[in-house]
Amino acid sequence: MPKNVIYKTLIRGGSVSLAVLDTTALVNEAILRHALTPVAAAALGRTMTATAYLCSWLKDEKSSLSVTIRGDGVGGKICVAGDGALCLRGFAEHPDADLPPRPDGKLDVGRFTGMGTMTVIRDDGDGIPFVGTSELVSGEIAEDFSAYFLRSEQRPTAFALGVKIGTDGKCIAAGGLILQPLPGADEETFDFVEREAAKYSNLSTLLEERGAAGLLSDYAEPSACDAREIFFRCHCSRERVADVIRSLGLKEARAIVRDEGRISVYCHYCNTTYDFNGEEAEALFADGGET
Repeated sequence: MPKNVIYKTLIRGGSVSLAVLDTTALVNEAILRHALTPVAAAALGRTMTATAYLCSWLKDEKSSLSVTIRGDGVGGKICVAGDGALCLRGFAEHPDADLPPRPDGKLDVGRFTGMGTMTVIRDDGDGIPFVGTSELVSGEIAEDFSAYFLRSEQRPTAFALGVKIGTDGKCIAAGGLILQPLPGADEETFDFVEREAAKYSNLSTLLEERGAAGLLSDYAEPSACDAREIFFRCHCSRERVADVIRSLGLKEARAIVRDEGRISVYCHYCNTTYDFNGEEAEALFADGGET
């Protein structure tokens, strides 16, 4: 299976940070897990790509970050979480929501998302998570992340994000290109970033034709750039759910089994359900001495 990758480097004499991402396999994993419609895949895929970029700046692998987009579109809430190891997971509240294409033939991500807010929570493990919130400006995701960086972090950043879905419902190409002037950049550098970003309005097609390394090669030699793999990986597991059930206590666990016939825990991020029947729930407390 092809790898998801993020390349990062400095260009223009070190005055601009450049990142190029290929997240095609990441989006296909999300489609497989959540049975996403094409427009849902585009919205969630763009959000996961941008979140991967944010996670690439985390302090260490144990640091974590989440992005929540609460819009009034048909797709409902979009949630993506990741960590410094670039392990990501995410979901759209209404993965089966569908819309006709826009007049230009592109997927109507703006109407799927709608207008509302974006919230980013970053936890570097120091006990004081950073929380930033900004208003959505278009619902198209890329412009919304640019607005978030400008308003919440005071860092002008140009995002180009794209997801291309084939007639079979699978992702053909997905990724992003992000340009960020570094502190102290002059007006000419800002103009450069604006001009370059405008070249990638059809990013998914360019990724399909040239790949992330091909786009990166317009600015730098890929082999000389920092490259990291991105993963779709959820933190949930049957063992973790078992620990949650133990925390309820045997009396409460028995009550749930009596009322529901089993204990069932659902993970929205990876669309996985963990079921424990009465015998399995009892076994969790076998060595605990609780009756």
